[in-house]
Amino acid sequence: MIAEFLESTLKQFQYYKLLGDRTFVQLSEEEILWQPGEESNSIAIIANHMVGNMLSRWTDFLTADGEKEWRNRDMEFESVIKNKAQLLARWEQGWDCLFQALDTVNEDNFDTIVYIRNQGHSILEAINRQLAHYSYHVGQIILLGKIIKGDQWQSLSIPKGQSEQYNHSKFSQPKSKKHFTDEFLSNRPQSE
Repeated sequence: MIAEFLESTLKQFQYYKLLGDRTFVQLSEEEILWQPGEESNSIAIIANHMVGNMLSRWTDFLTADGEKEWRNRDMEFESVIKNKAQLLARWEQGWDCLFQALDTVNEDNFDTIVYIRNQGHSILEAINRQLAHYSYHVGQIILLGKIIKGDQWQSLSIPKGQSEQYNHSKFSQPKSKKHFTDEFLSNRPQSE
């Protein structure tokens, strides 16, 4: 059961990363820096916060508190990312840290208690906490991308008005057990 949970979790993290990747592909440098209001975050700011969180939470995941002394959370919400290349490099850095840490978790250490701000979490709780946090922010990134692109937005899921066709395609296949992300992750373009 532990191995199945870890595999499912890995696929879900990969899926949310892919949704972010596919959003960034659609946006110009100017668009990733756009803020809807003075107190609102740009896509670059949201991504920068996610990466700061990832680096803090997943560095030495099993042995050190997830809120590192070197983290400057307040700076994550400043416009420190100045271009798309910088955003993409930072994005990859955060996800690489997460995936490397997740790769260290196994049945032998799954009972380890990990701490975030001195609060103990089971591995399951810590992973679920981060999965929920990142999916929340990826949703914000996607929503901003849709607002920015308007009718030029390329859907990342079932396009509007195509649910019936999509469901027909699914129900015309035999029942099978597979992870919901399999089709998305297997159709990842080589450039992403």
